[in-house]
Amino acid sequence: MSKFRKGGKKELPAISTASLPDVVFILLFFFMVVVQMREVSLMIKVKVPEAAEVNKLEKKSLVSVIHIGEPLKQYQTKFGTAPRIQLSDQFASISDISNFVIAEREAKDEAERPSMIFSLKIDESTKMGIVADVKTELRKAAALHISYSAKKKREN
Repeated sequence: MSKFRKGGKKELPAISTASLPDVVFILLFFFMVVVQMREVSLMIKVKVPEAAEVNKLEKKSLVSVIHIGEPLKQYQTKFGTAPRIQLSDQFASISDISNFVIAEREAKDEAERPSMIFSLKIDESTKMGIVADVKTELRKAAALHISYSAKKKREN
C-alpha cells in the first residue's frame, strides 16, 4: 500500500520551460511591430560632400541636425528651387533657428546641454551665403559646437 500515502507531502512537478522561447519571440515580434524609430523625413535634397579627414560623433543623442539644400520636386512648386533650411520635419527661416536651439536644449538634461552639437547637413551645391547666415544665427543663440556632415572620401 505504498501507493496511497496518507499524511505525506505531495511533490510538485517541475515547471515546463518548453514554451518559453515561443513567449520570448512573441514579445520580440510585438515590440518590433509596435515600436518604430522616428527619423526626420527629408523634404530637401542633400548630397553631402566628401572629406579626407572625417571623425565619427560619439553620442548621437546629443546631436541636433540642421538640413540645408534644394527642396525635393514635390515641394518645389510651393517653396521654389532656392536652398532652404529644414529643422526637424518642416521648412524654416533663419529667424526660426534660435527657437529651434532653445527647444533642443530644453529637451536635453541640464548636464548634457554644454556638450550638445549642432550638425549642419548641407547639400554640396549649396552656396555659402545661407550657411554663413545659419552659422551667425547659431552663434547668436550661443550654440557654439557645430559640426559639418560629410562622407569619407573614397581612395582610388
